[in-house]
Amino acid sequence: MRRLLIALAAAALVAALPVPATVPAAASGGDRPVARTDTGLVRGARADGVDRFLALPYAAPPVGELRWRAPRPAPAWQGVRDASQWGNRCPAAAGSNGPRSETEDCLYLNVFRPAGTKAGQRLPVLFWIHGGGLQNGSANQHDGTLIAQLENVVVVSVNYRLGVFGYLAHPLLAAESGTSGNYGLFDQQAALRWVRRNIAAFGGDPRQVTIDGESAGGFSVCANLTSPTSAGLFARAIIQSGSCTSRPYADGEQAGASIATTLGCSDLACLRGLSAAELVDGPQFASFLYGTPALPENPDTAVRAGRFQRVPLIVGSTRDEGRTFLQGARGWTREQYEGWVRGLFPDRADAVLARYPWPAQSDQFTSAYLAAAVFTDSGFLAGLGGCPTLRFIEALSAHTRVYGYRFDHRTGPGLTPEPAGYEWGAGHAAELAYLWPSFDNGTPIAPTFDASERRLARDMVHYWGSFTITGQPRAAHSARWPAFNGTSLVMSLRAGGRSTPVPLATMLAEHNCDLWEAG
Repeated sequence: MRRLLIALAAAALVAALPVPATVPAAASGGDRPVARTDTGLVRGARADGVDRFLALPYAAPPVGELRWRAPRPAPAWQGVRDASQWGNRCPAAAGSNGPRSETEDCLYLNVFRPAGTKAGQRLPVLFWIHGGGLQNGSANQHDGTLIAQLENVVVVSVNYRLGVFGYLAHPLLAAESGTSGNYGLFDQQAALRWVRRNIAAFGGDPRQVTIDGESAGGFSVCANLTSPTSAGLFARAIIQSGSCTSRPYADGEQAGASIATTLGCSDLACLRGLSAAELVDGPQFASFLYGTPALPENPDTAVRAGRFQRVPLIVGSTRDEGRTFLQGARGWTREQYEGWVRGLFPDRADAVLARYPWPAQSDQFTSAYLAAAVFTDSGFLAGLGGCPTLRFIEALSAHTRVYGYRFDHRTGPGLTPEPAGYEWGAGHAAELAYLWPSFDNGTPIAPTFDASERRLARDMVHYWGSFTITGQPRAAHSARWPAFNGTSLVMSLRAGGRSTPVPLATMLAEHNCDLWEAG
């Protein structure tokens, strides 16, 4: 089914580092391409014009004594390792981002390249970091076939540790290793170093790597922009519906001590002796921590002051971020909605209600749409979307070249099956299916696109691919996407070839930013 979906989508959207040794001729053949990594040979699979190498280990399994330690090198193997099947997802509870997993042996990445690409060919690389609130999700959700095929780039998607497995901080862990927390960030950096060492063997250029992430993946991109331990590992970056949200290290240690107490543990042997299931079902913590060697200062402070890797950037969000999260508000009465606003904004509730008033005609979804608009525009969602993202683009442009966007297609399919009658608008993660038409949150949706949506998907794949190749988003026969620098223009991504640059001031007005920025 996945292959059919990819084929349908594709048809519709119609040198300084050494190269590892040549693969022995006897190891390769037909539709089973072979590549040599620094830990051994891997045999992938070829289909839809793309070579796929799945579940490649970039670090040792973080199990036993390696739980809550920085990633260690992956062990070598003899012979040729099969790389034709998806690997394990990192431990997480079941949810909209995938099934439950209790498998800590999960530090794998996937490589997609145009079929027949040879070692040393030096194609640009798109390195994808999945979302999920740093608590769930998997690289397996994002098949890089279409981008690799249409844009002639190598795509890498990566797993990293999640939740309490990836971000637990504790004084005992710090005493053991000198720091704690941020293991998920260390994993991403280990994967980037794997790319630096190995991607030439797959035909990729280790000096032309673009990191890209959505939601928690966007937060991750910002963390990597400001982390000294990521310096030099990428040349460009894309932040989709993300921000630089992080927490101070002291908060992480306090939360970690509370988690250990709740789990009945007073030492590391007890914590490491717990089963993965017990940790998945226990209290969670998921945040990057600053005031550490990996993140010396708050990433948000750092980027606004220009203390980050000043690479070219694409930064943006969706028009209606909050609609993905505020479905639970449907069915409220006017009194309930207005009470909710007064509870959140007691000092300016009247002003908020004047901008987001209850309409004369309403239905069961009115309250959800209104609440979602409030959350989106105000930046109540961890600083992503609406006014905060627009101002973030503006701030970054003082230090590097930035291409800003807003995904504005409001009538497409949503992230998961919709409640009858509910309109997702351009909700959080709505753009993913247009870049990854086989994107699978349990319901692959690309084949439901109409002609105008297929045009939008094609345009976005070309914009993202061109940026990966040249540092400038370009799409033939589509609107020119100018840098925000010197223009204050943000690309409005729309279906049917109607994408167009829009002045920042126009978008600020649409999100009522004068209200939210009034102090």
